[in-house]
Amino acid sequence: MKRSLLLKLISALVVFGAWEIAGRIPVSYAFPTFFESMAALWRMAFDGSLWQAYAETLKPLAIGVVISAITGILIGLWIGLSKWFDWLFSPIFIVMQAAPLAALIPLLVMMYGIGLTSKVFVVCIMAMPVIVLNTAGAVRNTPTSLTEMGRSFQASWWEVILKIVIPAASPVIFSGLRLGVSAGFIGAILSELKITPTGVGDIITYSRSIADYASMYAAIFSIILLAVIFLNLLEKLEHFLFEGNARGYASD
Repeated sequence: MKRSLLLKLISALVVFGAWEIAGRIPVSYAFPTFFESMAALWRMAFDGSLWQAYAETLKPLAIGVVISAITGILIGLWIGLSKWFDWLFSPIFIVMQAAPLAALIPLLVMMYGIGLTSKVFVVCIMAMPVIVLNTAGAVRNTPTSLTEMGRSFQASWWEVILKIVIPAASPVIFSGLRLGVSAGFIGAILSELKITPTGVGDIITYSRSIADYASMYAAIFSIILLAVIFLNLLEKLEHFLFEGNARGYASD
């Protein structure tokens, strides 16, 4: 843990130091220093505008991520366990993952308007394909020897799934969840930039329009920081639920 924390601190110092140097050179008049951006972040947090923005951003993000996680894992399990279901539904999620989301947003706006529903759909379209395909691949590649061993001990079909398949596939399933959540964060901000300027997307759009680049970068940094914290919580949850399957990560 100490080594992991030390490496993370060194990595952060390198990135923030490079950011500060690039802002002082400057590489662009629209690129503020790290300290200017953090000052803007503190100012927005202190006056409450940042919290008001996140109150709007987190609504579609939370709903979309929960729907994508639950539905995506269930569909992925079904695809991984059934060749017929795999043949029928896998191409749909492959196409969803490859489709340019920016081209689909106008269609969602035409069907569902500019409210919460459209933004939730954008988050789901970004997050769910990754979760489904990773879960299906993990289940499909569960060692046959494990499932045969379960059947030889007269385990039922549900017992094989719950006690063998899911624990064996859990590392890849949680990798898919982390990737899906990351994509969901992107979808939430993209929906605010492309559908209606609300929440953190509104801060980014407004700050850019008045050339307040420190606030713009501060808002971008805050959403990245929130995503990193959430992904680390997912990693902790995986270790808690499947302690025997704990493995190393690049962050360790």
